Amino acid sequence: MKMSAVEVIFTLAIAGIGMALANFVGFGVGFGDSLPGVLVLLVLAAMGAGLKSIIPLRLPTVAYCSILGLLAACPLSPIRDFVIAAAGKINFTAPLTIVGAFAGMSISNQLKTFIKTGWRYVIVAILVMTGTFLASALIGQIVMTAMGQI
Repeated sequence: MKMSAVEVIFTLAIAGIGMALANFVGFGVGFGDSLPGVLVLLVLAAMGAGLKSIIPLRLPTVAYCSILGLLAACPLSPIRDFVIAAAGKINFTAPLTIVGAFAGMSISNQLKTFIKTGWRYVIVAILVMTGTFLASALIGQIVMTAMGQI
């Protein structure tokens, strides 16, 4: 399903407000301090969505956003320092809060259909989510311990 430009802008505006709010409530970073980082992330997301509609490759939008973020923060970028400083004020979990909310709303519309497909799919989904979480936690623990962060 392709979103119109108005829908993308509206969704990004809601995401930006949610990100700033999560950053404020969860981490005590004021809205004024969060604003440049939120704008950087939203501009990268909008550009990624735009590239997705222009470039005929079958890549997900998040791939375009990631590539743009890497290019914006790479040592050769003239805006590198600003991008890193602005995005550095956004706690990593603040965007995840709003993404999780969007994902939950998206899944809730299709939950009955998902359950009707069979109980085996529900069990597989629970096991996959649990395994993914545990593997991510283990990898994070190993890497942060190796780096001396914990």
